[in-house]
Amino acid sequence: MLSLPDFKEKQILFITPKHGGKNEIRLWNDNVSFEIDGKIINQLSCYKIFTIFIIGDFSITTKLIKNCKQYGISLFLLKNNFELYAEINSIANGNYLLRSKQYSLIKNQELKIAKQIVKNKIYNQYSLLLKSQKIKDKQVLWQNAIKKISKAKNHQELLGIEGNHTKNYFALYFDNINWYKRMPRAKVDITNVLMDIGYTFLFNFTDALLGLYGFDTYKGVYHQLFFQRKSLACDLVEPFRCLIDRQIIKSHHLKQIDKKDFIFKNGQIFLSYDKQQKYLAIFADCIMKSKEEIFKYIRKFYYCILNDQNNYPFFKIK
Repeated sequence: MLSLPDFKEKQILFITPKHGGKNEIRLWNDNVSFEIDGKIINQLSCYKIFTIFIIGDFSITTKLIKNCKQYGISLFLLKNNFELYAEINSIANGNYLLRSKQYSLIKNQELKIAKQIVKNKIYNQYSLLLKSQKIKDKQVLWQNAIKKISKAKNHQELLGIEGNHTKNYFALYFDNINWYKRMPRAKVDITNVLMDIGYTFLFNFTDALLGLYGFDTYKGVYHQLFFQRKSLACDLVEPFRCLIDRQIIKSHHLKQIDKKDFIFKNGQIFLSYDKQQKYLAIFADCIMKSKEEIFKYIRKFYYCILNDQNNYPFFKIK
């Protein structure tokens, strides 16, 4: 199992194709190399890689896939619009004890964990609103939110509470950047497009960490079972979404986000192909700055489930 000192050295690798030749990703002397027409353009040691996101059309070798498994590297294949279509996760499938604990959780236990996740998410939302001076004092609002969450009788009621808080949070936090509302995958404005991109990478990063411990990521505690949905990854990414939100606001203030980087087509907005690397770098840096905290959160969640403990993790955005 990956230790924290080892994880500190790990990086996320984003690879996008270059025009004008055959794009290949292969293993070379314990390095993952990106080649065009057989010429090495860039490479990184396998020991340094945690996840690889391959965006667009590439040729990959069977040796690369084999060694990704060997080195514990998760490989995610995405379309040019960042939609995930295939993955090769590094998973501890043999952790049957953990999975038996997962499957034996009763509804009340799942609801208790779900409430903790929602409290954590809302706590970070209020923290961002306070730091951005959208609210003057979060304590009363936070206490009121806790009371509502604690009284929720089922998952559906909890979803309603979370949804209302998040709707109000979005309206306040993004009010200065031409915000309409959160519409996943609808591509109605630049902010929604950037959220889709940032949340996608954060979700898969979280999913890769869960896989290291052997979780069945399709078995959630808050997001319930749904065909082909990794409900547990949906659950545990919630407290960290604020990292992407903050980065988007920060990037606006730093003038990193340029309308010219986006294309309006058929009533939707798309990120221009030649500007992908710019925004990938922004979100990769955002996630890597908090990678240790995310790792510790998942690790603590693992021990809580495995050992029937109730002191579930709580991530506080800095």
